[in-house]
Amino acid sequence: IREIVQIIPTEEASILSYARGLMYWHARHRFCGVCGGATVAEAAGHERKCTAEACGTSHFPRTDAAVIVLVHDGDHCLLGRQSRWPTGMHSTLAGFLEPGESLEETVQREIFEESGVPVVDVRYHSSQPWPLPGSLMVGFMARALSRDLVIDEEELEYAIWMSRDDLLKREESDRFRLPGTFSIARRLIEDWMAGHIPD
Repeated sequence: IREIVQIIPTEEASILSYARGLMYWHARHRFCGVCGGATVAEAAGHERKCTAEACGTSHFPRTDAAVIVLVHDGDHCLLGRQSRWPTGMHSTLAGFLEPGESLEETVQREIFEESGVPVVDVRYHSSQPWPLPGSLMVGFMARALSRDLVIDEEELEYAIWMSRDDLLKREESDRFRLPGTFSIARRLIEDWMAGHIPD
């Protein structure tokens, strides 16, 4: 699905993502989380119901909230790399919301945990459903208070500060590439390169 969504029309990619999200949910919710009984699909696959007579709990697909953030200090932005990504891929930083957190708090915590960079001026940009496995990526831009990096090596292979000029002049190669144009990460990077920072 990661490769296909880059080459098919947006409407078809949305349908494919929706189907992938439902299939993933069905495969992992065959049993009731309340009593452990078997569940069956109902409501055209948009609900699973516990078959245990004493329970009968209805379960619905869940979407996990995650933040994805373009961190900048004006003329430089922070990009990271995970070793499991395709060769040369660099992207913005991301992480999942924890119980009791606002999205803005998640941005500040995740960025600091992964890179050691404190951020302020957290601004919403856009969102994107992400069916791998079942998330809503909520995109933000945030301003760095420092460019000193302390990398969490379990999360990132490394992180680098890139200038706007370097990114504008870049050539895609096995040493450096950005996420595909279908991704919110790419939209965040391109909007920052164009000087479009949310108020």
